[in-house]
Amino acid sequence: MKKIQDFRVKEYRWLNETGYLLTLYSDLKIEPVLPGNFAEIQVPGTPEVFLRRPISVFDADYENRSITFYIKVAGKGTKKLGELNQGTIVNIIYPLGNSFTVNGSKNVLVVGGGSGIAPFVLLADELKKKNIKTTFLFGARTKKEIVLTREFGRLGKVWVTTEDGSLGEQGLVTQHTVFKDILTFDKIYSCGSDPMMKAVAKIAGENRIDCEVSLENMMACGIGACLCCVTETTSGNKCVCTDGPVFNSKELAWQI
Repeated sequence: MKKIQDFRVKEYRWLNETGYLLTLYSDLKIEPVLPGNFAEIQVPGTPEVFLRRPISVFDADYENRSITFYIKVAGKGTKKLGELNQGTIVNIIYPLGNSFTVNGSKNVLVVGGGSGIAPFVLLADELKKKNIKTTFLFGARTKKEIVLTREFGRLGKVWVTTEDGSLGEQGLVTQHTVFKDILTFDKIYSCGSDPMMKAVAKIAGENRIDCEVSLENMMACGIGACLCCVTETTSGNKCVCTDGPVFNSKELAWQI
């Protein structure tokens, strides 16, 4: 059930120069959040930032009525959200979008890059509950951009690739040696830049492995009204904010 709700800033945890975890809490109970859902977050005290910011839910603590977001600074809005005082009221619309499919798999590969790691803690929690073996592969330009490996390490095996070779294997994500054993996986989940997801989906398609991707299109409203997030699929144009953000890679026109 979608809800507009006031939260307050509980705490920050900066992970590097441009990324942080923001935890918000509410006096009211919070709505159930599924892996892949996102929220539209209002940026308070910043008149020049008119639109809400769409951010994937990183984690949810129902007992303590709190929600955590992993945010990478990309502009004024995401920068301001990282500067709010503790206790500041932040209004959010949530949970929005659809979710990842978690069923029928035995061994999955989760591939993320940049802010694309955001939805994967909730996903991995669900996979663990269903005894599905999970392997994570995270890529970045340099080791400074690789974060939260300890958190993901409690949920599965973590591999890393960096373009400059400063951590893990050197190269692009799809050049990692884990892809040499790609047929050991029966499902792939991916979120990150379009070129990365396209490359991952291509490998999945060539090996007949089911693949779901979470798109990061610009989303102004989150409810399908503004149409700025429309993406082309094999069955016509669809709104990423309502029909997605999670799509089976076979549905997307860039797979043709």
